Amino acid sequence: MSIKKLSRTRKSDPFFDREVAKYDHPLPSREYVLQVVEGQGTPVSFEALCTLLDIDAQEGEMFQRRLAAMEREAQLMRNRKGAYIVPERASLIAGRIEGHADGYGFLVPDDGSDDLYLDAKQMSKVLHRDRALVRAVGLDRRGRREGAIVEVLERANSRVVGRVLVEHGITVVVPENRRISQDILVAPEKKSKAKAGQVVIVEIIEQPNRHAQPIGRIVEVLGNYADPGMEIEIALRKHDMPFEFSPKVLEETKALPDKVRKSEWAGRKDLRDLALVTIDGETARDFDDAVFAEKKGRGWRLVVAIADVSHYVRPGMALDREAMERGNSVYFPRRVIPMLPEKLSNGLCSLNPDVERLAMVCDMDINSRGEIKEFTFYPAVFLSRARLTYDQVWSWLSAAAEPQNDAHRALQPRLQALYSLYHILLKARHKRGAIDFETIETMMLFNAQGKIDNIVPVFRNDAHRLIEECMLAANVCASAFLEQHKQPCLYRVHEGPTPEKLEGLRDFLKEFGLGLPGGDNPTAKDYGVLLEKIKPRPDAQLLQTVMLRSLRQAMYSPDNVGHFGLSYEHYTHFTSPIRRYPDLLVHRSIKAVLDGTRYMPGKWDDIGLHCSMTERRADEASRDVNNWLKCYYMRDRIGEEFAGTIASVVPFGVFVALDSVYVEGLVHVSELGEDYFKYDNVKHLMLGERSGQRFRLGDRLQVRLVRADLETGRIDFVLAGPSATPRVAARQPASNVSAKTTEKPNRRAESVKDRSKHKAASKPHR
Repeated sequence: MSIKKLSRTRKSDPFFDREVAKYDHPLPSREYVLQVVEGQGTPVSFEALCTLLDIDAQEGEMFQRRLAAMEREAQLMRNRKGAYIVPERASLIAGRIEGHADGYGFLVPDDGSDDLYLDAKQMSKVLHRDRALVRAVGLDRRGRREGAIVEVLERANSRVVGRVLVEHGITVVVPENRRISQDILVAPEKKSKAKAGQVVIVEIIEQPNRHAQPIGRIVEVLGNYADPGMEIEIALRKHDMPFEFSPKVLEETKALPDKVRKSEWAGRKDLRDLALVTIDGETARDFDDAVFAEKKGRGWRLVVAIADVSHYVRPGMALDREAMERGNSVYFPRRVIPMLPEKLSNGLCSLNPDVERLAMVCDMDINSRGEIKEFTFYPAVFLSRARLTYDQVWSWLSAAAEPQNDAHRALQPRLQALYSLYHILLKARHKRGAIDFETIETMMLFNAQGKIDNIVPVFRNDAHRLIEECMLAANVCASAFLEQHKQPCLYRVHEGPTPEKLEGLRDFLKEFGLGLPGGDNPTAKDYGVLLEKIKPRPDAQLLQTVMLRSLRQAMYSPDNVGHFGLSYEHYTHFTSPIRRYPDLLVHRSIKAVLDGTRYMPGKWDDIGLHCSMTERRADEASRDVNNWLKCYYMRDRIGEEFAGTIASVVPFGVFVALDSVYVEGLVHVSELGEDYFKYDNVKHLMLGERSGQRFRLGDRLQVRLVRADLETGRIDFVLAGPSATPRVAARQPASNVSAKTTEKPNRRAESVKDRSKHKAASKPHR
């Protein structure tokens, strides 16, 4: 329909001009549709709505699609007669379902308001992550808003990974995701050869409703529960993570060259004479950053060269769509799920020694106070002089060992320059007030059968920290560059504590005669001052843990609100485009500025939320795998006693982190003693009402292992020996940091060079 023929009714659309500019055949805008429906004051049928908006027969199908999209986003809903109504007029709240293992759940509203509690009866109609419309029906016994599901808008689960259970001839699949509390019935005529106890993929053919549980058919048998690598296969499917590249991606990858071609040097600075080196973990295979430093007058020149992934992965390619969907590489023990195919991640974009590679370079001038005075970005071609490891470099810098060949001896002045610059940058870091929480990482050692032999601590040395400071400097320059040129990008943002968490932290600190300076808006420096003050105390680990938990998680956003933990006014991720999609976007944004153009990949807000989600998804999947492996490891140690520290306090008990094996398990509240124990979430303790006995975060306990259940992933302890009377921990060595804290990259006060990469790099890839 041409625009000239549109009626006065259609031209009354307040967003008419926008729709005309966007579409050859403009329809009424969503806002106009809502205005018309709401103006009727009663439900409106499809036919009546077409009449009201002058929709002709040729437009009917397109208009129906627009209305369906509005339904999916809960802008409209249909009643039982199929007529359209505006949800707000019906006092309905749209949101996503969050299930709980105990059968109840919550609706997380789209508008950001408080969650609504859904009892087990309501949850029988839906599954975790479904979208629904809910009506508030009152308050539950805890004073929370309670809801009743009116309509299911979108089903999120089409395939589910689970374990086969056969009872009285009836086959069901028990989902691995404990948030899906309903078992899935396997239709009798669709039974497969799956045996009881095996792990399978079940396709849901009938979603749950108020009268029946979900029904499905088994479409894939993954294997037996204890098969090597099964924990990873389960985690990938449980968290709906892409792990196989599409044929189109493989086709595009195959078409890429095997090495850098001379024709690709055009417009690039030649840095082949610069002694850039990579410094990574012992068994790392993807090297995405190389560094060089030299004295320059009273200051320093620092060059950080990052693999130019954006040269090969262009917008619109299947490679780019796949990279965005994955969001990041995922590092499991003994296996990596890369963001990019191996030809790129371990080949063309890996800065292997003595081969020409394309890079985006941040070239910085840093003064004697560690301040970056000038910087430039440019594309370059270079070759790494050596592939070095952290332990190797630290052994040379600390004089614990000498280089074994001429090539490494020739690099010593460059490494000494980097180390001298590191000390300058470290002083600037302390002056700036970045938060430095003391944590330790752990590494699993495996036997030939793929099971844990041992869990050992991994200590960071100054070579790790040296590279971290170089990456911090490059990331800050990238964010400053893009902000100066007003080019939108994804910042890595980290906000300070919420008022509620700040109040809780201060209430907790009062018990110890401590205070956090800074008033209502404390800075990272205020946190740092307190951390220094508590270091000599025997309860330092307890206090640090509570301080850490008061901070919010870092995330990706186009809104620059600064990075609280690192104490930067602006900060982004530039240094790992091989394994983080936001870094790839930053590279493209920088190139756009250099070319005098603008880069707009879509809605920055949506991309930031997606990348933050994929990061959390990777963390959760890694945690699942680690917990399963640790559970398997502990099965043979039932009955043994261990010393440990209370790592967290929850309403149903205390989690204890063991000293020697870096495993965490639960002492249930019923095992704490003959008393009623009250949970105090502000003081992080369980208090016996009659006895006054306390179990507080950081207390030392002696426990005995009584259960390690692979199916639930639970490790259970009971008190043993003198643990019936817990005592406050004496100052523990770093090895007593809880496994929960150390095995996951800390997104609250993060390290730049993603620590999950180094954990995975310590093990052979599969």
